[in-house]
Amino acid sequence: MQSVGQAWLVLELTRSAWSLGLVSALQFIPVLFLSPIGGAMSDRFAKRRVLLLTQSTMMLQAFVLAALVYSGRVQYWHVAVLATIYGLGRAVDIPARQAFVTDLVGKPDLPNAVALNSIIFNTARIVGPAAAGLLIARFGVAMAFLLNGISFLAVLAALLAMRTDGRPDPAGRVGLRAGLIGALTYAAATPTVAVTLGLLVVMSLLVLNFNVFVPLVAYQVLHEGAHGFGLLMSALGAGAVAGALGLTLFGRDRPSLSTLTWTAAILCVGMLGLAMVGHFATAAAVLVVLGFCQILFTTGCNTTLQLATPDALRGRVMGLYALAFAGMTPFGALLIGFVAEHLGVRVACGFSGGCGLAAMVALLLSKRLVAESPIKTA
Repeated sequence: MQSVGQAWLVLELTRSAWSLGLVSALQFIPVLFLSPIGGAMSDRFAKRRVLLLTQSTMMLQAFVLAALVYSGRVQYWHVAVLATIYGLGRAVDIPARQAFVTDLVGKPDLPNAVALNSIIFNTARIVGPAAAGLLIARFGVAMAFLLNGISFLAVLAALLAMRTDGRPDPAGRVGLRAGLIGALTYAAATPTVAVTLGLLVVMSLLVLNFNVFVPLVAYQVLHEGAHGFGLLMSALGAGAVAGALGLTLFGRDRPSLSTLTWTAAILCVGMLGLAMVGHFATAAAVLVVLGFCQILFTTGCNTTLQLATPDALRGRVMGLYALAFAGMTPFGALLIGFVAEHLGVRVACGFSGGCGLAAMVALLLSKRLVAESPIKTA
Protein backbone atom coordinates (compact mmCIF):
# COMPACT_ATOMS: atom_id res chain seq x y z
CA MET A 1 0.00 0.00 0.00
CA GLN A 2 2.82 2.38 0.85
CA SER A 3 4.56 1.63 -2.46
CA VAL A 4 1.42 2.42 -4.46
CA GLY A 5 0.65 5.48 -2.35
CA GLN A 6 4.16 6.87 -2.66
CA ALA A 7 4.30 6.39 -6.44
CA TRP A 8 0.89 8.01 -6.91
CA LEU A 9 1.76 10.89 -4.57
CA VAL A 10 4.91 11.66 -6.57
CA LEU A 11 2.97 11.66 -9.83
CA GLU A 12 0.32 13.96 -8.32
CA LEU A 13 2.98 16.38 -7.02
CA THR A 14 5.24 16.42 -10.09
CA ARG A 15 3.64 14.54 -13.05
CA SER A 16 7.21 13.58 -13.95
CA ALA A 17 8.62 10.13 -14.81
CA TRP A 18 12.09 11.40 -13.85
CA SER A 19 10.89 12.47 -10.39
CA LEU A 20 9.26 9.09 -9.84
CA GLY A 21 12.47 7.34 -10.86
CA LEU A 22 14.50 9.60 -8.55
CA VAL A 23 12.38 8.78 -5.49
CA SER A 24 12.63 5.09 -6.26
CA ALA A 25 16.41 5.51 -6.58
CA LEU A 26 16.68 7.35 -3.25
CA GLN A 27 14.77 4.51 -1.62
CA PHE A 28 17.32 1.97 -2.83
CA ILE A 29 20.64 3.89 -2.79
CA PRO A 30 21.26 3.14 0.92
CA VAL A 31 20.86 -0.56 0.10
CA LEU A 32 23.64 -0.22 -2.46
CA PHE A 33 26.14 1.24 -0.01
CA LEU A 34 25.06 -0.20 3.33
CA SER A 35 23.59 -3.68 2.75
CA PRO A 36 27.03 -5.38 3.01
CA ILE A 37 27.42 -3.61 6.36
CA GLY A 38 23.93 -4.77 7.31
CA GLY A 39 24.94 -8.32 6.42
CA ALA A 40 28.05 -8.03 8.58
CA MET A 41 25.85 -6.85 11.48
CA SER A 42 23.73 -9.99 11.02
CA ASP A 43 26.86 -12.12 11.49
CA ARG A 44 27.81 -10.21 14.68
CA PHE A 45 24.52 -9.51 16.46
CA ALA A 46 21.28 -11.39 17.15
CA LYS A 47 19.16 -11.03 14.02
CA ARG A 48 15.87 -10.60 15.88
CA ARG A 49 17.18 -7.54 17.70
CA VAL A 50 18.45 -6.05 14.45
CA LEU A 51 14.99 -6.54 12.92
CA LEU A 52 13.26 -4.88 15.87
CA LEU A 53 15.39 -1.78 15.25
CA THR A 54 14.87 -1.66 11.48
CA GLN A 55 11.13 -2.33 11.60
CA SER A 56 10.65 0.41 14.21
CA THR A 57 12.49 2.87 11.96
CA MET A 58 10.29 2.07 8.97
CA MET A 59 7.13 2.34 11.10
CA LEU A 60 8.06 5.89 12.16
CA GLN A 61 8.78 6.81 8.54
CA ALA A 62 5.28 5.72 7.49
CA PHE A 63 3.60 7.69 10.29
CA VAL A 64 5.55 10.87 9.46
CA LEU A 65 4.60 10.60 5.78
CA ALA A 66 0.94 10.10 6.69
CA ALA A 67 1.02 13.16 8.98
CA LEU A 68 2.56 15.34 6.27
CA VAL A 69 -0.06 14.37 3.72
CA TYR A 70 -2.95 14.79 6.20
CA SER A 71 -1.67 18.27 7.08
CA GLY A 72 -1.64 19.29 3.41
CA ARG A 73 1.98 20.46 3.69
CA VAL A 74 3.67 17.57 1.92
CA GLN A 75 6.19 18.53 -0.75
CA TYR A 76 8.25 16.47 -3.14
CA TRP A 77 11.43 16.87 -1.09
CA HIS A 78 9.62 15.45 1.97
CA VAL A 79 8.84 12.28 0.02
CA ALA A 80 12.43 12.09 -1.22
CA VAL A 81 13.94 12.41 2.28
CA LEU A 82 11.54 9.90 3.82
CA ALA A 83 12.17 7.44 0.98
CA THR A 84 15.88 7.69 1.81
CA ILE A 85 15.19 6.99 5.50
CA TYR A 86 13.12 3.98 4.50
CA GLY A 87 16.04 2.82 2.37
CA LEU A 88 18.41 3.09 5.34
CA GLY A 89 16.16 0.78 7.33
CA ARG A 90 15.92 -1.71 4.47
CA ALA A 91 19.70 -1.76 3.96
CA VAL A 92 20.08 -3.40 7.35
CA ASP A 93 16.73 -5.19 7.40
CA ILE A 94 16.99 -7.21 4.16
CA PRO A 95 20.13 -9.28 4.90
CA ALA A 96 19.11 -9.82 8.53
CA ARG A 97 15.60 -10.94 7.58
CA GLN A 98 16.77 -13.24 4.80
CA ALA A 99 19.46 -14.86 6.95
CA PHE A 100 16.99 -15.23 9.86
CA VAL A 101 14.89 -17.69 7.84
CA THR A 102 17.53 -20.41 8.13
CA ASP A 103 17.71 -19.88 11.91
CA LEU A 104 13.94 -20.35 12.12
CA VAL A 105 13.54 -23.53 10.03
CA GLY A 106 16.97 -25.07 9.32
CA LYS A 107 18.55 -25.79 5.93
CA PRO A 108 16.54 -28.95 5.02
CA ASP A 109 13.31 -26.93 4.91
CA LEU A 110 14.87 -23.74 3.57
CA PRO A 111 13.61 -23.95 -0.08
CA ASN A 112 10.02 -24.41 1.09
CA ALA A 113 10.39 -21.74 3.76
CA VAL A 114 11.70 -19.18 1.27
CA ALA A 115 8.82 -20.04 -1.08
CA LEU A 116 6.27 -19.81 1.75
CA ASN A 117 7.71 -16.44 2.74
CA SER A 118 7.27 -15.36 -0.88
CA ILE A 119 3.60 -16.43 -0.83
CA ILE A 120 2.96 -14.31 2.26
CA PHE A 121 4.82 -11.34 0.84
CA ASN A 122 3.18 -11.51 -2.57
CA THR A 123 -0.31 -12.12 -1.22
CA ALA A 124 0.11 -8.73 0.42
CA ARG A 125 1.19 -7.40 -2.99
CA ILE A 126 -2.17 -8.55 -4.40
CA VAL A 127 -4.38 -7.22 -1.62
CA GLY A 128 -2.35 -4.10 -0.80
CA PRO A 129 -2.25 -2.35 -4.19
CA ALA A 130 -5.92 -3.04 -4.94
CA ALA A 131 -6.92 -1.80 -1.48
CA ALA A 132 -4.61 1.20 -1.83
CA GLY A 133 -6.17 2.13 -5.18
CA LEU A 134 -9.66 2.08 -3.66
CA LEU A 135 -8.57 3.97 -0.53
CA ILE A 136 -6.68 6.62 -2.50
CA ALA A 137 -9.66 7.16 -4.79
CA ARG A 138 -12.08 7.47 -1.84
CA PHE A 139 -10.10 8.82 1.13
CA GLY A 140 -6.85 10.18 -0.31
CA VAL A 141 -3.28 8.92 -0.36
CA ALA A 142 -2.60 9.55 3.36
CA MET A 143 -4.75 6.56 4.35
CA ALA A 144 -2.33 4.16 2.65
CA PHE A 145 0.59 5.55 4.67
CA LEU A 146 -1.37 5.52 7.94
CA LEU A 147 -2.46 1.90 7.61
CA ASN A 148 1.08 0.89 6.67
CA GLY A 149 2.38 2.49 9.86
CA ILE A 150 -0.25 0.73 11.98
CA SER A 151 0.60 -2.63 10.36
CA PHE A 152 4.14 -2.45 11.79
CA LEU A 153 2.70 -2.86 15.28
CA ALA A 154 1.75 -6.44 14.37
CA VAL A 155 5.22 -7.01 12.93
CA LEU A 156 6.91 -5.82 16.12
CA ALA A 157 4.57 -7.95 18.25
CA ALA A 158 5.44 -11.03 16.18
CA LEU A 159 9.17 -10.42 16.56
CA LEU A 160 8.83 -9.95 20.32
CA ALA A 161 6.89 -13.23 20.57
CA MET A 162 9.62 -15.26 18.82
CA ARG A 163 11.81 -17.49 21.01
CA THR A 164 14.66 -17.67 18.49
CA ASP A 165 17.08 -14.75 18.61
CA GLY A 166 19.08 -15.79 15.55
CA ARG A 167 22.38 -15.61 17.39
CA PRO A 168 25.40 -15.48 15.07
CA ASP A 169 27.89 -18.27 14.48
CA PRO A 170 30.99 -17.53 16.63
CA ALA A 171 33.19 -17.92 13.53
CA GLY A 172 31.35 -14.99 11.95
CA ARG A 173 32.31 -12.55 14.73
CA VAL A 174 35.09 -10.82 12.85
CA GLY A 175 35.89 -7.18 12.23
CA LEU A 176 33.78 -5.29 9.72
CA ARG A 177 36.54 -4.86 7.14
CA ALA A 178 37.78 -8.45 7.45
CA GLY A 179 34.21 -9.71 7.27
CA LEU A 180 33.42 -7.84 4.08
CA ILE A 181 36.68 -8.91 2.40
CA GLY A 182 36.01 -12.52 3.41
CA ALA A 183 32.51 -12.46 1.91
CA LEU A 184 33.71 -10.92 -1.37
CA THR A 185 36.58 -13.42 -1.64
CA TYR A 186 34.23 -16.34 -1.04
CA ALA A 187 31.70 -15.07 -3.60
CA ALA A 188 34.35 -14.51 -6.28
CA ALA A 189 35.91 -17.95 -5.71
CA THR A 190 32.58 -19.87 -5.78
CA PRO A 191 31.17 -20.11 -9.36
CA THR A 192 27.58 -20.81 -8.27
CA VAL A 193 27.53 -17.76 -6.01
CA ALA A 194 29.31 -15.54 -8.54
CA VAL A 195 26.96 -16.36 -11.44
CA THR A 196 23.85 -16.06 -9.26
CA LEU A 197 24.91 -12.63 -8.04
CA GLY A 198 25.78 -11.60 -11.62
CA LEU A 199 22.31 -12.54 -12.88
CA LEU A 200 20.76 -10.63 -9.99
CA VAL A 201 22.73 -7.51 -10.87
CA VAL A 202 21.60 -7.65 -14.52
CA MET A 203 17.93 -8.24 -13.72
CA SER A 204 17.77 -5.68 -10.91
CA LEU A 205 19.47 -3.02 -13.00
CA LEU A 206 17.44 -3.48 -16.19
CA VAL A 207 14.22 -5.42 -15.58
CA LEU A 208 12.95 -5.64 -11.99
CA ASN A 209 11.97 -1.96 -11.64
CA PHE A 210 8.22 -2.63 -11.61
CA ASN A 211 7.55 0.21 -9.15
CA VAL A 212 8.59 2.54 -11.98
CA PHE A 213 7.27 0.61 -15.01
CA VAL A 214 3.76 -0.20 -13.79
CA PRO A 215 2.63 3.29 -12.71
CA LEU A 216 4.03 4.75 -15.94
CA VAL A 217 2.23 2.16 -18.09
CA ALA A 218 -1.00 2.71 -16.13
CA TYR A 219 -0.79 6.50 -16.15
CA GLN A 220 0.73 7.39 -19.53
CA VAL A 221 -0.01 4.39 -21.80
CA LEU A 222 -3.37 3.04 -20.58
CA HIS A 223 -4.59 6.35 -19.08
CA GLU A 224 -5.86 4.63 -15.93
CA GLY A 225 -6.48 6.18 -12.53
CA ALA A 226 -5.32 5.03 -9.11
CA HIS A 227 -7.73 2.08 -9.06
CA GLY A 228 -6.50 0.75 -12.41
CA PHE A 229 -2.90 1.17 -11.27
CA GLY A 230 -3.67 -0.82 -8.12
CA LEU A 231 -5.24 -3.62 -10.15
CA LEU A 232 -2.18 -3.85 -12.40
CA MET A 233 0.07 -4.12 -9.36
CA SER A 234 -2.26 -6.82 -8.03
CA ALA A 235 -1.90 -8.75 -11.30
CA LEU A 236 1.87 -8.67 -10.81
CA GLY A 237 1.41 -9.95 -7.27
CA ALA A 238 -1.03 -12.68 -8.36
CA GLY A 239 1.55 -14.11 -10.74
CA ALA A 240 4.15 -14.01 -7.99
CA VAL A 241 1.89 -15.90 -5.56
CA ALA A 242 1.22 -18.57 -8.20
CA GLY A 243 4.95 -19.00 -8.73
CA ALA A 244 5.68 -19.14 -5.00
CA LEU A 245 2.89 -21.67 -4.41
CA GLY A 246 4.39 -23.92 -7.07
CA LEU A 247 7.79 -23.65 -5.41
CA THR A 248 6.31 -24.50 -2.01
CA LEU A 249 4.65 -27.64 -3.36
CA PHE A 250 7.41 -28.90 -5.65
CA GLY A 251 10.64 -27.05 -4.96
CA ARG A 252 12.53 -28.83 -2.20
CA ASP A 253 15.83 -28.87 -4.09
CA ARG A 254 18.21 -26.07 -4.93
CA PRO A 255 17.37 -24.73 -8.41
CA SER A 256 19.94 -25.17 -11.16
CA LEU A 257 21.71 -22.24 -12.78
CA SER A 258 19.96 -23.09 -16.06
CA THR A 259 16.58 -22.64 -14.35
CA LEU A 260 17.63 -19.22 -13.08
CA THR A 261 18.86 -18.29 -16.56
CA TRP A 262 15.66 -19.30 -18.35
CA THR A 263 13.39 -17.49 -15.91
CA ALA A 264 15.54 -14.37 -16.28
CA ALA A 265 15.27 -14.63 -20.07
CA ILE A 266 11.47 -14.89 -19.90
CA LEU A 267 11.41 -11.77 -17.73
CA CYS A 268 13.28 -9.89 -20.46
CA VAL A 269 10.90 -11.16 -23.16
CA GLY A 270 7.96 -10.16 -20.96
CA MET A 271 9.26 -6.59 -20.81
CA LEU A 272 9.42 -6.55 -24.61
CA GLY A 273 5.78 -7.67 -24.58
CA LEU A 274 4.85 -4.93 -22.12
CA ALA A 275 6.27 -2.39 -24.57
CA MET A 276 3.59 -3.38 -27.12
CA VAL A 277 0.43 -3.60 -24.94
CA GLY A 278 -2.46 -1.30 -25.72
CA HIS A 279 -5.29 -2.73 -23.60
CA PHE A 280 -5.71 -3.08 -19.86
CA ALA A 281 -6.46 -6.83 -19.92
CA THR A 282 -3.39 -7.55 -22.06
CA ALA A 283 -1.16 -5.53 -19.74
CA ALA A 284 -2.57 -7.38 -16.72
CA ALA A 285 -1.92 -10.76 -18.39
CA VAL A 286 1.69 -9.82 -19.19
CA LEU A 287 2.20 -8.65 -15.59
CA VAL A 288 0.89 -12.00 -14.27
CA VAL A 289 3.59 -13.78 -16.31
CA LEU A 290 6.23 -11.30 -15.16
CA GLY A 291 5.21 -11.77 -11.52
CA PHE A 292 5.33 -15.57 -11.92
CA CYS A 293 8.82 -15.55 -13.42
CA GLN A 294 10.07 -12.88 -11.04
CA ILE A 295 9.32 -15.03 -8.01
CA LEU A 296 10.86 -18.14 -9.58
CA PHE A 297 14.01 -16.14 -10.32
CA THR A 298 14.41 -14.17 -7.08
CA THR A 299 13.40 -17.05 -4.79
CA GLY A 300 15.72 -19.38 -6.69
CA CYS A 301 18.61 -16.96 -6.26
CA ASN A 302 17.86 -16.56 -2.55
CA THR A 303 17.71 -20.32 -1.95
CA THR A 304 20.84 -20.99 -4.00
CA LEU A 305 22.92 -18.45 -2.08
CA GLN A 306 21.76 -19.57 1.36
CA LEU A 307 22.31 -23.27 0.69
CA ALA A 308 25.72 -22.68 -0.92
CA THR A 309 27.03 -20.50 1.92
CA PRO A 310 28.54 -21.57 5.29
CA ASP A 311 26.66 -20.39 8.39
CA ALA A 312 29.47 -18.06 9.46
CA LEU A 313 29.23 -16.18 6.14
CA ARG A 314 25.47 -16.30 5.57
CA GLY A 315 24.63 -12.83 6.82
CA ARG A 316 27.39 -11.21 4.76
CA VAL A 317 26.55 -13.14 1.59
CA MET A 318 22.90 -12.15 2.01
CA GLY A 319 24.20 -8.61 2.31
CA LEU A 320 25.73 -9.09 -1.14
CA TYR A 321 22.37 -10.52 -2.25
CA ALA A 322 20.65 -7.35 -1.02
CA LEU A 323 23.25 -5.22 -2.81
CA ALA A 324 22.80 -7.12 -6.09
CA PHE A 325 19.00 -7.38 -5.80
CA ALA A 326 17.98 -4.02 -4.33
CA GLY A 327 21.20 -2.01 -4.53
CA MET A 328 21.21 -1.95 -8.33
CA THR A 329 17.59 -0.76 -8.43
CA PRO A 330 18.36 2.97 -7.98
CA PHE A 331 20.51 2.99 -11.11
CA GLY A 332 17.85 1.09 -13.01
CA ALA A 333 15.11 3.40 -11.74
CA LEU A 334 17.03 6.49 -12.81
CA LEU A 335 17.87 4.95 -16.19
CA ILE A 336 14.29 3.85 -16.90
CA GLY A 337 12.89 7.19 -15.67
CA PHE A 338 15.29 9.06 -17.97
CA VAL A 339 14.48 6.93 -21.02
CA ALA A 340 10.72 7.13 -20.38
CA GLU A 341 10.91 10.91 -19.86
CA HIS A 342 12.70 11.55 -23.17
CA LEU A 343 11.69 8.67 -25.45
CA GLY A 344 8.41 7.39 -24.00
CA VAL A 345 7.26 4.55 -21.78
CA ARG A 346 7.07 1.95 -24.56
CA VAL A 347 10.67 2.61 -25.57
CA ALA A 348 11.72 2.31 -21.92
CA CYS A 349 10.07 -1.13 -21.63
CA GLY A 350 11.65 -2.31 -24.88
CA PHE A 351 15.04 -0.94 -23.84
CA SER A 352 14.75 -2.85 -20.54
CA GLY A 353 13.96 -6.20 -22.14
CA GLY A 354 16.45 -5.91 -25.01
CA CYS A 355 19.38 -4.75 -22.92
CA GLY A 356 18.56 -7.36 -20.27
CA LEU A 357 18.82 -10.16 -22.82
CA ALA A 358 22.07 -8.76 -24.24
CA ALA A 359 23.64 -8.40 -20.77
CA MET A 360 22.62 -11.97 -19.84
CA VAL A 361 24.23 -13.38 -23.00
CA ALA A 362 27.42 -11.42 -22.30
CA LEU A 363 27.52 -12.68 -18.68
CA LEU A 364 27.02 -16.32 -19.64
CA LEU A 365 29.56 -16.14 -22.48
CA SER A 366 32.18 -14.62 -20.17
CA LYS A 367 31.52 -17.38 -17.62
CA ARG A 368 31.94 -20.03 -20.30
CA LEU A 369 35.15 -18.49 -21.65
CA VAL A 370 36.63 -18.36 -18.15
CA ALA A 371 35.63 -21.95 -17.49
CA GLU A 372 37.19 -23.14 -20.79
CA SER A 373 40.40 -21.11 -20.58
CA PRO A 374 43.54 -23.18 -19.89
CA ILE A 375 45.21 -22.87 -16.51
CA LYS A 376 48.72 -21.51 -16.82
CA THR A 377 51.38 -22.88 -14.53
CA ALA A 378 54.81 -21.52 -13.74
